[in-house]
Amino acid sequence: MTPPANPSGEISLAQALATIAPNGVRTGCRIIREGDEAHLLPEEARSIPARQPAMRRASGAARWIAHRLLADIGISNVAIPRAPSGAPVWPEGIMGSLAHDDNMAVAAVARVGHIVSLGIDVEPAEPLPDDIFAIVATGADRAGAVDRRLAGRILFCAKEAVYKAAYPLDREVLGYEDIAVDLDAGRATTKTGRKVSLAHCVAPRVVVLAFVGQ
Repeated sequence: MTPPANPSGEISLAQALATIAPNGVRTGCRIIREGDEAHLLPEEARSIPARQPAMRRASGAARWIAHRLLADIGISNVAIPRAPSGAPVWPEGIMGSLAHDDNMAVAAVARVGHIVSLGIDVEPAEPLPDDIFAIVATGADRAGAVDRRLAGRILFCAKEAVYKAAYPLDREVLGYEDIAVDLDAGRATTKTGRKVSLAHCVAPRVVVLAFVGQ
C-alpha cells in the first residue's frame, strides 16, 4: 500500500533539485500515489511489461512529471515509451532521465545542446546496507565531506545516474567497479574514459543528477 503523500517533502525535494540542476535542465518529483498508473499514455502502458501495480504506479508517476516538464518547453501530448533496454524513449531533440524508489519518482529533461546526456537516480536517505556497500564502493571512489552515514547511499545513487548518462553515448554495460566517483569534485569517470559531471542533494531523499557536456 502506498503511504499517504507528504506534500512538504515533495516541495522540499523539488526545491533542492532546482538548486542543483545545471542551466537548461528541468527537474521535478512526485510522491507516488494510488492510481498513478492512470497517467501512463496508451503507448507507454503497452511498452511497460511489468504487471505489478506498484511498478506501474511508479512508472506513471515518473512520466506524469516528465509530461509536465516537457509541456513547460512547449512539447505536449508526447508519449515516453520504454525501450527494450528499459530506458525511456524521448522525443527528437530532447534528452532526459526517470527514476523512482518505493515512494518517490523523479525526472530530468533538457533540449539537446551544451549538455548531451542526462541521468538521474533517487534513493531513501538511509545508510546503504553493508553487503551492498561492499559491491558498490571501490578504492577509486572519493566520498569527501558528505555525511559518512549516507556516503554509501550517495555513491550508489551516483553510479546508477552515471550509468544512465553514459550508456546512450558509449553503449557500454558498466558495473559499479567500472565507475569511479569523486563527490567533492562533482565528477565521475567510467572505464571507457567518459567524464561525467555530478550534482547531488539530500532533501529529504538522496538524488543524484549526472550529465555530460559538449
